[in-house]
Amino acid sequence: MSVTLERRIATLEAQILPQPQVEVPTAVELLRTVGLEPDPWQVQVAQSQADRMLLCCARQSGKTQVSASVALAAAMAEPGSLILVLSASLRQSQESFRDVLDLYKPWVGQVPPYAESALRLELTNNSRIVSLPGQESSIRGYSKVRLLLVDEAARVPDALYYSVRPMLAVSAGRIMALSTQWGKRGWFFKEWTSGGDWQRVMVTAYDCPRISPQFLEEERRTLPNLWFQ
Repeated sequence: MSVTLERRIATLEAQILPQPQVEVPTAVELLRTVGLEPDPWQVQVAQSQADRMLLCCARQSGKTQVSASVALAAAMAEPGSLILVLSASLRQSQESFRDVLDLYKPWVGQVPPYAESALRLELTNNSRIVSLPGQESSIRGYSKVRLLLVDEAARVPDALYYSVRPMLAVSAGRIMALSTQWGKRGWFFKEWTSGGDWQRVMVTAYDCPRISPQFLEEERRTLPNLWFQ
């Protein structure tokens, strides 16, 4: 039996057979279920309904975790959703997607997977979360994207960003771009500084309660100013 036929049968069974009622968790609840108490800014991001969002956040601030919770919550709540997680490299894609899988583990019993791999999660409600490295050839063929997450967005080439935006046209999908700062150049810097219909969230290392002032002071003394900033 082919994989395509198996999927069609599973879809028909899901439509015909009685399905247990599952209370779908919110993005904030997904974080708390795995023992992560979100910071106020993470709650703001998780609860936002903005169609366009830019997150300029320090390293280790929790930006990837909160974006993973938004992606998983959307996939669980909206059957048939396609969610793409785009990163600048394969390694970054794997790390970003690992956060999705970590948040999903406690919910496997309530919302079973149809298929799962290191870079892809398909749920029995026909939603898909697919993580892709930042290569134009790897993203061709995707359309009707419900949510597009761009991780380490400042390192994603301009041409790639411009090529993925049309994926949101038919679906009226959302885009969330998150990154640390990486120079005053590129599409991320342009979108951050040029106005436009974006919700912008900035989080410095000083805003993160998990990064101690002592550590930051040591880094400030040790690193060149450009690298510290």
